[in-house]
Amino acid sequence: MTDDASAAGGPRRDDSTARYGEEFAAQLAAHGLELEPEATDAISALPSGSAILVVQRGPGTGSRFLLDGDVALAGRHPDAEVFLDDVTVSRRHAEFVRSGTVFTVRDLGSLNGTYVRGRLVDSAELVDGVDVQIGKFRLTFYASRSDLGHDETGPAS
Repeated sequence: MTDDASAAGGPRRDDSTARYGEEFAAQLAAHGLELEPEATDAISALPSGSAILVVQRGPGTGSRFLLDGDVALAGRHPDAEVFLDDVTVSRRHAEFVRSGTVFTVRDLGSLNGTYVRGRLVDSAELVDGVDVQIGKFRLTFYASRSDLGHDETGPAS
């Protein structure tokens, strides 16, 4: 037995699968990214004022780092919030700074530099979906969907 919605191609009433907005899926596709469901769930669940970094390339591909404080150190130092264990990364390589709902990455005088969109930067404001390279790690930055004015169903009204 099927209900009318599923017969018409609509969602079934007993379907509990989370559905992400077309815009979010299109954004991921535009960046050529395929995230595991856990990463997609984590991004969708971010509270306002937080963000997440997903390792796209380098040791620990698929790892995620939550940015929910005002400053997060990225580097090879074991106490770094974004711990990137590789000799291409300085102990105190860069920091991610939050001001309200806006995040900035700032290089801390690292030997190999910090890159945003493939360009060497001293400091750069981060936008959703942008790639940050630290050593041989390529990280993609995702802001809270609520800070972008989106939720799981698409743009806010």
